[in-house]
Parts: sequence; structure tokens; C-alpha cells
Amino acid sequence: MLHVITLHELSEDPKDLVANYLLNSTRHLSSGTKTFAAIYLLWHGAVKVGLVAALLSRKRWAYPAAMAAFFLFLVYQIYRYSHTAAPALLVLSIIDILIIILTWLEYQRLTKHHGFTGA
Repeated sequence: MLHVITLHELSEDPKDLVANYLLNSTRHLSSGTKTFAAIYLLWHGAVKVGLVAALLSRKRWAYPAAMAAFFLFLVYQIYRYSHTAAPALLVLSIIDILIIILTWLEYQRLTKHHGFTGA
């Protein structure tokens, strides 16, 4: 599947760094590992999309829920990294840390304003 996704990019630039990294880093993975990774990333993305939609609607409950969900993903990713040393988990973890910080800062900013009426 990843080969199909990267085929166009590699046809334009056979030395494409990202496409080659993705292909080379997944060649050794078992079918079960690939399936788990796909399901995890889909779940990770679905939760984030749902929470971001609630955040954009400025729902008060979404801020703590988002921070908790992102923190749980972060804990799991660090746990998995301790067993696999997969660099992709570190990248995903750094992104989650940034999202947690930005969500916290926005939550603090909105709670200081009296106009925050999110339900």
C-alpha cells in the first residue's frame, strides 16, 4: 500500500528523502505490525479530528478532554518507543506535546476572558 502511495513521488524524484525513508522503514515490518500501525494512526487521527472540531466550536469540555486524550496518546507512544525505538513515534510524540501546549495556552486565554461561554 505504501508503495502505491509513494509511487508518484518516486517517479518524479527517485531520490525523494521522505518517500524513500517511508518505504525503507516499513519493509521489515510484519503484516500484523502494519495493520496495527494503520489502525492506531486512523484511531489517533479520528480522535484528533473529533476533538479539534469541538475545540473550533469552543466547547469548554473539549479543552480538558483534548489535553487528556493527547496525553494518553503521548504516554502510549513513549511506552511503545521504549520497546521499538521507532523514530516515527518520537515525531508523533513531539507533535502531541506541541498540541497539548497549544491547547493549554488557548484554554488559559479563553478562561481569562469573561466571554468564554462554551458549554
